[in-house]
Amino acid sequence: MTTRTSTAPGTGMSSRSILAKVAVLEAKLMLRDGATVFFGLIFPTLLLVGLGLLLPDFQEPTPDLGGLRPVDVYAPVALTLAMATVAVTILPAYLAAYRADGVLRRLATTPASPSVLLNAQLVVNTVILAIGSLLAFASAVLILDVEWPSNIVGTLVAFAAGTIACFSVGLLIAAVAKNGRAASAIGMSAYFPFLFFAGVWTPGDAMPSGVRAIADFTPTGAAVEAMSDAWIEGGWPSALHLTVLLAWTVVMGFIASRTFRWE
Repeated sequence: MTTRTSTAPGTGMSSRSILAKVAVLEAKLMLRDGATVFFGLIFPTLLLVGLGLLLPDFQEPTPDLGGLRPVDVYAPVALTLAMATVAVTILPAYLAAYRADGVLRRLATTPASPSVLLNAQLVVNTVILAIGSLLAFASAVLILDVEWPSNIVGTLVAFAAGTIACFSVGLLIAAVAKNGRAASAIGMSAYFPFLFFAGVWTPGDAMPSGVRAIADFTPTGAAVEAMSDAWIEGGWPSALHLTVLLAWTVVMGFIASRTFRWE
Protein backbone atom coordinates (compact mmCIF):
# COMPACT_ATOMS: atom_id res chain seq x y z
CA MET A 1 0.00 0.00 0.00
CA THR A 2 1.36 3.44 -0.92
CA THR A 3 0.72 6.77 0.78
CA ARG A 4 0.43 9.94 -1.22
CA THR A 5 1.71 13.20 0.18
CA SER A 6 0.81 16.44 -1.53
CA THR A 7 3.79 18.43 -2.72
CA ALA A 8 3.91 22.18 -3.22
CA PRO A 9 4.65 23.07 -6.85
CA GLY A 10 8.22 24.07 -7.55
CA THR A 11 9.59 23.17 -4.11
CA GLY A 12 9.76 19.39 -3.82
CA MET A 13 8.49 19.88 -0.27
CA SER A 14 5.32 18.39 1.12
CA SER A 15 2.55 20.68 2.28
CA ARG A 16 3.13 19.48 5.83
CA SER A 17 6.80 20.42 5.65
CA ILE A 18 5.95 23.92 4.45
CA LEU A 19 3.33 24.27 7.17
CA ALA A 20 5.86 23.17 9.81
CA LYS A 21 8.48 25.65 8.59
CA VAL A 22 5.99 28.52 8.49
CA ALA A 23 4.66 27.59 11.93
CA VAL A 24 8.18 27.62 13.40
CA LEU A 25 8.83 31.03 11.83
CA GLU A 26 5.54 32.39 13.16
CA ALA A 27 6.32 31.05 16.62
CA LYS A 28 9.69 32.81 16.64
CA LEU A 29 8.10 36.09 15.54
CA MET A 30 5.32 35.88 18.13
CA LEU A 31 7.73 35.03 20.95
CA ARG A 32 9.54 38.29 20.23
CA ASP A 33 6.35 40.15 21.11
CA GLY A 34 6.37 40.77 24.85
CA ALA A 35 2.62 41.36 25.00
CA THR A 36 1.89 38.04 23.30
CA VAL A 37 4.21 36.17 25.67
CA PHE A 38 2.79 37.85 28.77
CA PHE A 39 -0.91 37.67 28.00
CA GLY A 40 -0.81 34.34 26.17
CA LEU A 41 1.52 32.40 28.46
CA ILE A 42 1.80 34.15 31.83
CA PHE A 43 -1.31 36.23 32.53
CA PRO A 44 -3.78 33.39 33.33
CA THR A 45 -1.34 31.84 35.82
CA LEU A 46 -0.43 35.20 37.32
CA LEU A 47 -4.07 36.12 37.85
CA LEU A 48 -5.04 32.76 39.35
CA VAL A 49 -2.04 32.47 41.68
CA GLY A 50 -2.15 36.15 42.56
CA LEU A 51 -5.76 35.98 43.65
CA GLY A 52 -5.15 32.74 45.50
CA LEU A 53 -2.19 34.04 47.47
CA LEU A 54 -3.14 37.68 47.98
CA LEU A 55 -6.80 37.27 48.97
CA PRO A 56 -7.02 35.39 52.29
CA ASP A 57 -10.61 34.24 51.75
CA PHE A 58 -9.85 32.85 48.29
CA GLN A 59 -8.60 29.57 49.76
CA GLU A 60 -11.28 29.24 52.43
CA PRO A 61 -14.42 27.12 51.89
CA THR A 62 -17.61 29.14 51.63
CA PRO A 63 -21.25 28.04 51.96
CA ASP A 64 -22.20 30.23 48.99
CA LEU A 65 -20.16 27.90 46.77
CA GLY A 66 -21.41 24.67 48.31
CA GLY A 67 -18.42 24.35 50.61
CA LEU A 68 -15.91 24.85 47.83
CA ARG A 69 -13.12 27.39 47.93
CA PRO A 70 -13.32 30.31 45.51
CA VAL A 71 -10.01 29.18 44.01
CA ASP A 72 -11.53 25.77 43.17
CA VAL A 73 -14.33 27.44 41.23
CA TYR A 74 -11.90 29.91 39.64
CA ALA A 75 -9.61 27.28 38.07
CA PRO A 76 -11.92 26.62 35.07
CA VAL A 77 -12.38 30.39 34.79
CA ALA A 78 -8.61 30.86 34.46
CA LEU A 79 -8.43 28.33 31.63
CA THR A 80 -11.31 30.04 29.86
CA LEU A 81 -9.52 33.35 30.32
CA ALA A 82 -6.52 31.80 28.57
CA MET A 83 -8.55 30.63 25.58
CA ALA A 84 -10.34 33.97 25.20
CA THR A 85 -7.07 35.89 25.44
CA VAL A 86 -5.37 33.92 22.68
CA ALA A 87 -8.36 33.39 20.39
CA VAL A 88 -10.07 36.77 20.58
CA THR A 89 -7.18 39.22 21.04
CA ILE A 90 -3.96 37.67 19.71
CA LEU A 91 -4.98 35.57 16.68
CA PRO A 92 -7.18 38.14 14.89
CA ALA A 93 -4.68 40.97 15.39
CA TYR A 94 -1.93 39.03 13.63
CA LEU A 95 -4.09 37.82 10.75
CA ALA A 96 -5.66 41.22 10.09
CA ALA A 97 -2.25 42.90 10.21
CA TYR A 98 -0.85 40.42 7.70
CA ARG A 99 -3.72 41.10 5.32
CA ALA A 100 -3.45 44.89 5.68
CA ASP A 101 0.32 44.76 5.07
CA GLY A 102 -0.14 42.69 1.92
CA VAL A 103 1.56 39.60 3.34
CA LEU A 104 -1.34 37.30 2.48
CA ARG A 105 -1.57 38.70 -1.04
CA ARG A 106 2.15 38.18 -1.68
CA LEU A 107 1.98 34.63 -0.34
CA ALA A 108 -0.51 33.80 -3.08
CA THR A 109 2.40 33.95 -5.55
CA THR A 110 4.61 31.56 -3.55
CA PRO A 111 4.44 27.85 -2.68
CA ALA A 112 3.43 28.93 0.86
CA SER A 113 -0.13 29.96 0.03
CA PRO A 114 -2.10 32.29 2.31
CA SER A 115 -3.95 29.28 3.72
CA VAL A 116 -0.63 27.89 4.96
CA LEU A 117 -0.03 31.04 6.99
CA LEU A 118 -3.58 30.90 8.33
CA ASN A 119 -3.11 27.29 9.40
CA ALA A 120 0.30 28.08 10.87
CA GLN A 121 -1.22 30.86 12.96
CA LEU A 122 -3.90 28.48 14.21
CA VAL A 123 -1.26 25.90 15.12
CA VAL A 124 1.00 28.37 16.92
CA ASN A 125 -1.85 30.02 18.81
CA THR A 126 -3.15 26.61 19.84
CA VAL A 127 0.29 25.71 21.19
CA ILE A 128 0.50 29.02 23.06
CA LEU A 129 -2.92 28.37 24.56
CA ALA A 130 -1.97 24.83 25.54
CA ILE A 131 1.23 25.96 27.26
CA GLY A 132 -0.48 28.86 29.04
CA SER A 133 -3.29 26.57 30.20
CA LEU A 134 -0.88 23.88 31.41
CA LEU A 135 1.04 26.49 33.40
CA ALA A 136 -2.18 27.73 35.00
CA PHE A 137 -3.33 24.19 35.74
CA ALA A 138 0.01 23.12 37.22
CA SER A 139 0.15 26.25 39.37
CA ALA A 140 -3.40 25.68 40.60
CA VAL A 141 -2.61 22.10 41.62
CA LEU A 142 0.90 22.59 43.01
CA ILE A 143 0.59 26.02 44.63
CA LEU A 144 -3.09 26.40 45.49
CA ASP A 145 -3.91 22.73 46.19
CA VAL A 146 -6.70 22.62 43.62
CA GLU A 147 -7.91 19.07 43.06
CA TRP A 148 -7.34 17.31 39.76
CA PRO A 149 -10.44 17.26 37.56
CA SER A 150 -12.88 14.62 38.76
CA ASN A 151 -13.61 13.76 35.13
CA ILE A 152 -10.44 14.43 33.14
CA VAL A 153 -11.86 13.36 29.77
CA GLY A 154 -14.98 15.47 30.25
CA THR A 155 -12.85 18.47 31.23
CA LEU A 156 -10.71 18.08 28.11
CA VAL A 157 -13.80 17.78 25.91
CA ALA A 158 -15.24 20.96 27.41
CA PHE A 159 -11.90 22.77 27.05
CA ALA A 160 -11.56 21.71 23.42
CA ALA A 161 -15.14 22.73 22.60
CA GLY A 162 -14.63 26.13 24.24
CA THR A 163 -11.33 26.64 22.45
CA ILE A 164 -12.80 25.90 19.01
CA ALA A 165 -15.75 28.20 19.67
CA CYS A 166 -13.48 31.06 20.76
CA PHE A 167 -11.17 30.56 17.78
CA SER A 168 -14.21 30.79 15.50
CA VAL A 169 -15.01 34.17 17.04
CA GLY A 170 -11.39 35.23 16.55
CA LEU A 171 -11.44 34.22 12.89
CA LEU A 172 -14.58 36.26 12.33
CA ILE A 173 -12.93 39.29 13.91
CA ALA A 174 -9.93 38.79 11.63
CA ALA A 175 -12.27 38.51 8.66
CA VAL A 176 -14.08 41.81 9.21
CA ALA A 177 -11.25 43.95 10.61
CA LYS A 178 -9.43 46.21 8.14
CA ASN A 179 -6.08 45.98 9.92
CA GLY A 180 -4.37 44.83 13.09
CA ARG A 181 -5.42 47.85 15.13
CA ALA A 182 -9.04 47.43 14.15
CA ALA A 183 -8.85 43.74 15.02
CA SER A 184 -7.40 44.59 18.42
CA ALA A 185 -10.16 47.12 19.06
CA ILE A 186 -12.91 44.72 18.03
CA GLY A 187 -11.28 41.91 19.94
CA MET A 188 -11.04 43.92 23.15
CA SER A 189 -14.66 45.04 22.82
CA ALA A 190 -15.64 41.36 22.84
CA TYR A 191 -12.92 40.24 25.27
CA PHE A 192 -14.08 42.04 28.40
CA PRO A 193 -17.75 41.02 28.08
CA PHE A 194 -16.56 37.46 27.49
CA LEU A 195 -14.48 37.63 30.69
CA PHE A 196 -17.44 39.03 32.60
CA PHE A 197 -19.72 36.20 31.50
CA ALA A 198 -16.96 33.69 32.25
CA GLY A 199 -17.06 34.81 35.87
CA VAL A 200 -13.67 36.51 36.08
CA TRP A 201 -15.13 39.20 38.33
CA THR A 202 -18.19 37.38 39.68
CA PRO A 203 -18.38 33.56 39.73
CA GLY A 204 -21.34 32.12 37.85
CA ASP A 205 -23.04 30.85 41.01
CA ALA A 206 -22.92 34.37 42.47
CA MET A 207 -24.30 36.10 39.37
CA PRO A 208 -27.88 37.39 39.34
CA SER A 209 -30.16 34.83 37.72
CA GLY A 210 -30.77 36.98 34.65
CA VAL A 211 -27.05 37.53 34.05
CA ARG A 212 -26.34 33.85 34.62
CA ALA A 213 -28.95 32.91 32.03
CA ILE A 214 -27.25 35.15 29.47
CA ALA A 215 -23.81 33.81 30.40
CA ASP A 216 -24.91 30.26 29.62
CA PHE A 217 -25.35 31.27 25.99
CA THR A 218 -21.95 32.94 25.56
CA PRO A 219 -18.90 30.92 24.49
CA THR A 220 -16.90 31.71 27.62
CA GLY A 221 -19.79 31.29 30.03
CA ALA A 222 -20.73 27.96 28.45
CA ALA A 223 -17.08 26.84 28.47
CA VAL A 224 -16.68 27.56 32.19
CA GLU A 225 -19.89 25.75 33.08
CA ALA A 226 -19.03 22.79 30.85
CA MET A 227 -15.58 22.45 32.44
CA SER A 228 -17.02 22.91 35.93
CA ASP A 229 -19.53 20.11 35.31
CA ALA A 230 -16.65 17.73 34.65
CA TRP A 231 -13.89 19.19 36.83
CA ILE A 232 -15.83 19.94 40.01
CA GLU A 233 -19.00 17.85 39.76
CA GLY A 234 -17.33 14.83 38.19
CA GLY A 235 -20.02 14.48 35.53
CA TRP A 236 -20.06 15.27 31.84
CA PRO A 237 -20.53 18.69 30.26
CA SER A 238 -24.23 19.40 29.92
CA ALA A 239 -25.90 19.07 26.54
CA LEU A 240 -26.96 22.72 26.75
CA HIS A 241 -23.44 24.08 27.12
CA LEU A 242 -21.94 21.79 24.49
CA THR A 243 -24.74 22.76 22.10
CA VAL A 244 -24.08 26.45 22.76
CA LEU A 245 -20.38 25.99 22.02
CA LEU A 246 -21.15 24.03 18.87
CA ALA A 247 -23.58 26.72 17.72
CA TRP A 248 -20.97 29.46 18.22
CA THR A 249 -18.45 27.38 16.29
CA VAL A 250 -20.76 26.69 13.36
CA VAL A 251 -22.28 30.17 13.06
CA MET A 252 -19.08 32.18 13.62
CA GLY A 253 -17.05 29.80 11.48
CA PHE A 254 -19.55 29.96 8.62
CA ILE A 255 -19.68 33.76 8.64
CA ALA A 256 -15.89 33.98 8.87
CA SER A 257 -15.47 31.64 5.90
CA ARG A 258 -17.85 33.77 3.84
CA THR A 259 -16.33 37.12 4.76
CA PHE A 260 -12.61 36.32 5.10
CA ARG A 261 -10.51 37.80 2.32
CA TRP A 262 -6.83 37.47 1.55
CA GLU A 263 -6.35 41.11 0.51
